[in-house]
Amino acid sequence: MKKTLMIFAAIVLMAGFSTTIMAQTSATTTDETTAGAVLIKPMTLTETSPLHFGSITLIGTTEGGTVALSTANVRTISGGGIGTLSSATPLSTNAAYNVTGTYNETYALTLPSTITVTETIAASTGINTMDITALTVLFTSGTPVEKTASGATSVLNASGLDSFKVGGTLTVAAGQIGGIYEGTFPVSVDYN
Repeated sequence: MKKTLMIFAAIVLMAGFSTTIMAQTSATTTDETTAGAVLIKPMTLTETSPLHFGSITLIGTTEGGTVALSTANVRTISGGGIGTLSSATPLSTNAAYNVTGTYNETYALTLPSTITVTETIAASTGINTMDITALTVLFTSGTPVEKTASGATSVLNASGLDSFKVGGTLTVAAGQIGGIYEGTFPVSVDYN
């Protein structure tokens, strides 16, 4: 009986070693892994209205002032050189843009820190440039919140669309000459 038990134990032991040996000799393993790509549409940016502070009445040459234009197209004046905000044309407008691209993608907006506008007609001497600073942005995607333009980001909706408005503050210097002021500024959008 002892001999039979030892032979049985030897057979079990050999079977255990042969299973282990067979598992170790297999050099091929199979695993599933993923592959993919992201195709993005080129972004487009279309202006729908310009940034314009409207008609402003100067009341003196010894003081300047500022006109703040919110992204809700509301003008607020400060300083003694500006009397009233005229309702004469042209009226104030926010710069407004439509953006298209790949749906649900985040993008960054880049605007300058200062925009300079220059008087286009007058030949007289005096201060003939004004700066627009403190730019603010209001995006329509997500929860609309006015934010400073520096580092502004938004998300294209499920259709790949978004839009935004831009406001800012126009500085009128003491001695600013009356006239029509114009200028241009760069606006760009890109995926994050």
